[in-house]
Amino acid sequence: MPVTKADLFTRLPADWPTPLLPEIRAQIGPDDRLIVLDDDPTGTQTVHDVPVLTDWSEATLTAELQRPGAVVYILTNSRSMPAAQAEAINAEIATHLRAAAASTGRHIAVVSRSDSTLRGHYPIETQALEQALGRSVDAVLLIPFFLEGGRYTIDDIHYVEEGTWMTPAAQTEFARDATFGYRNSNLRQWAIEKHGGTLSSDAVCSISLEEIRSGGPDVVERRLSALSPGQICAINAASYRDLEVLVRGLLASEARGRHYLYRTAASFVRVRGGISPDPLLTTEALGTAGAKRGGLIVAGSYVNRTTEQIEAAVQLGHVEPIEVCVQALLGDTASKEIGYVQRAAQDAIMSGRDALVYTSRERITGDDKDASLDIGQTISRGLVSIISGLGERPAWVIAKGGITSSDVATKGLGVRRAWVMGQALPGVPIWRLGSESRWPDLVYVVFPGNVGGPTAVADMTRILRG
Repeated sequence: MPVTKADLFTRLPADWPTPLLPEIRAQIGPDDRLIVLDDDPTGTQTVHDVPVLTDWSEATLTAELQRPGAVVYILTNSRSMPAAQAEAINAEIATHLRAAAASTGRHIAVVSRSDSTLRGHYPIETQALEQALGRSVDAVLLIPFFLEGGRYTIDDIHYVEEGTWMTPAAQTEFARDATFGYRNSNLRQWAIEKHGGTLSSDAVCSISLEEIRSGGPDVVERRLSALSPGQICAINAASYRDLEVLVRGLLASEARGRHYLYRTAASFVRVRGGISPDPLLTTEALGTAGAKRGGLIVAGSYVNRTTEQIEAAVQLGHVEPIEVCVQALLGDTASKEIGYVQRAAQDAIMSGRDALVYTSRERITGDDKDASLDIGQTISRGLVSIISGLGERPAWVIAKGGITSSDVATKGLGVRRAWVMGQALPGVPIWRLGSESRWPDLVYVVFPGNVGGPTAVADMTRILRG
């Protein structure tokens, strides 16, 4: 049952008293690289000054590992794919990473970054990575804590913050996802559920907040080092300090020769990579104020939060709402619908108004998981066609929804390497597109579907316009 955040947090022990990020940075050597396989581009929502690759050839990865920098993101967009395709992509990347690391002498650790509300291809992706990396894994760590989005794991229960309430994840709309739905909020039981009941209860353990906050890094190291080969361990966390304690103990365990795979949300990456928090980006830092042309907002996410944000953005006087009929994209009139939306969006942009291109709000699903994914991919291809056919460059682009933002970037704008500038709103990453893209140096906002309050898209638009 939902519980108020105040009631839940008042009974927790106090945070570990000592900041540990400086010690974590000191433990990361010049040849160490944290490679983040991101199943949609929203995983960059806690970091800054890191690259994002959409190409994972061995040559590309070798060149990237030779550059300075502790963290590299690889955008797989595998959450939009059937399970078999997601498995194959993870295996291919891991194979290329293994070769690139060997040729460059780099030491790599791998994060399988996915959704903080537990949607994604687990355990298929971690299993594929373990096999293709060619080394035994002492444990797989489940760490879905994501402070910026209000996701906390307490007493093994994963919660989603909704206003003043903390709702167990299985009681939210995210658990009813047509492809990635689930029944359990308890992370240990969720893992057993996702493994199809093939795991025994003692194959999944957890590290509690009491151990993290009272025992500190030494206790975490001992607990991790005692895990049996291949065991799954759920990590409780309710603050960034909890992650610092975890990572400090984790690195000490790895220094003794242990190997772990991480299945995490976005917050873990910042701490494991030794990245300090950065101030939110301003209009001046983005350099987007005063543009004569309008911007472009593309919204494909269907969650209720996105719908609220669309409605609030429409109330802005400078936004031109342009609805894309989903039924038309799925039928014989797709090309006609795409042409109409393109013309309307281009007219708005050239007149200095911001074009808000959004899918009609009815959610259409198939008879099974793969059929639902196929429908989503068809809709996304329609949105990509709209963007790729625009003849004029907008002042900036906001892409709302993980799959939408990935497909628009890679397929619509031809991005191969982008640079994460930081965030202008908590949990909302902003990229600077590479020189190879269709619109070089464009400011590109990757706006997760399930992040932000009702006015967040409107607020982002105001920041961009100055």
